[in-house]
Amino acid sequence: MVLELKKVFISDEVDPRCVEVLKESGIEVVKDTKLRTDKEKFLAEISKYDGLIVRSATKVTADVINAATNLKIIGRAGTGVDNIDCEAATKRGIIVMNTPGGNTLSAAEHTCALMCCLSRDIPNAVATMRAGTWDRKSFMGSELYGKTLAIIGLGRIGKEVALRMQSFGMTTIGYDPIIPGSVSSQFNTEWMELEQIWPKADYITVHTPLIPQTRNLINEGVFAKCKKGVKVVNCARGGIIDEAALLKALDAGQCGGAGLDVYVNEPPDDYTLAKHPKVIATPHLGASTVEAQKRVAVEIAEQFVDVMHGRSLFGAINAQAMHNALSADTQPWVDLGRCLGTILASLGANPKKGISISSVGAGLKDAGSYLGASVLSGLLSVEGGAGDAALNLVSAPAVAKQQGIQVESKYESTKGSQLVSVSADGRTVTGTTSGGQPLLISINGAQFSTPAVLSGSVLLFQAKSDPKLVSTVAGALSDNGASVTGFSVTVDSKGSQWGIVYLPSPPPNGLFNISKTVQSAVELEF
Repeated sequence: MVLELKKVFISDEVDPRCVEVLKESGIEVVKDTKLRTDKEKFLAEISKYDGLIVRSATKVTADVINAATNLKIIGRAGTGVDNIDCEAATKRGIIVMNTPGGNTLSAAEHTCALMCCLSRDIPNAVATMRAGTWDRKSFMGSELYGKTLAIIGLGRIGKEVALRMQSFGMTTIGYDPIIPGSVSSQFNTEWMELEQIWPKADYITVHTPLIPQTRNLINEGVFAKCKKGVKVVNCARGGIIDEAALLKALDAGQCGGAGLDVYVNEPPDDYTLAKHPKVIATPHLGASTVEAQKRVAVEIAEQFVDVMHGRSLFGAINAQAMHNALSADTQPWVDLGRCLGTILASLGANPKKGISISSVGAGLKDAGSYLGASVLSGLLSVEGGAGDAALNLVSAPAVAKQQGIQVESKYESTKGSQLVSVSADGRTVTGTTSGGQPLLISINGAQFSTPAVLSGSVLLFQAKSDPKLVSTVAGALSDNGASVTGFSVTVDSKGSQWGIVYLPSPPPNGLFNISKTVQSAVELEF
């Protein structure tokens, strides 16, 4: 699956190499860092582009996303996507991606630098020297050697912090809801539950996204469980440490110091915390290195190019169904799922009663990761259940979840034919692929004598069994001014047959009662 990216808009300052990489792949690029400050002009302009690249200054709200009628992908040159309304983007079928590894080293180094400064109160000591005062007694520090560092979030940055601070002789412990102890032990960090961590930590550093589960994660209750004088560092996201609770703990001496690079509001509405004598505050500099900014700019451009050519979806945070759907071998099965969903919807299947997908064949082992989304994209498009949202592998699962639609996927390995069957509301359609084309094998158990190619404009009909069915229907269509380029019908099944008529263009209106033999008919476009 590939995306057509002709024009990309860059609304924040990025390294020039980002523009160069995109242009080298034939993409037209417009960079304007001032337009985002004029909402009306920005909303009018964004509709012209297929892709948008931002950093943290641009707020990609639902208004922007809904105005961006041609937008297919939004990329943030950096980690996190706090400034992008991912839910709105997903509903519109727009891929959202970031560069999860681009800032890793810079953010880790900044975290370590803040810890070193905290241990020796370096900024305050520097300030006295600049004021022309020689004051050694006021700045008795403490060694990092032998201290315990608690790392909340053991991903890329957390790991790099652990490795660097271990070189100072610190013991590293940590917690991560996803990364298990078997992994953290590989970089000499003992995994513990949070309640075990708090009383052991001399220093705490956080490296998690800001989500409901992490907002105010370190709060007044947590400070009460920590050692008196514990020091905390936040180079991740403002709001993970409760700022009011931190100020209270600093004033009480329960917290011995804080290194802060991020804040709930940026810039802060109130600088009381930043000005506190026990706080070392920097203005969100974790990723502000020449190397990091060039790295994320190049990475986001390369990720756009990879998506455009169907090579990779690295960094995508809302397109899980597409990760295994990019290869040329996979694309026909994605198309088949969409076509089977379209047929089910035309048969009147109610998806809210549940959808069951069965894939058979060794080559379809990973198909469950995308077949559900592809079936939904066809089924809900015909249903009209997505409103004005685009239905694709990104948006279809979100729309289905919103409507309470359940999808069950099963897989069976076999050396025989590769088949996909989709059932919903008592109706079942089965198909396969050949030569890169999706084929329909059966409807409700009725087998087509020759698999029907699902392509172009067709008329799907059900009729009473009749040896002359093909000639009867073809004649009726011809009499009504419709050209027929092909026919495929099922064998007799309980006195009934299904048929697909191939038409060079959508048929004239009023062809549903083309013959007394035909019981129902529907026009479909594949």
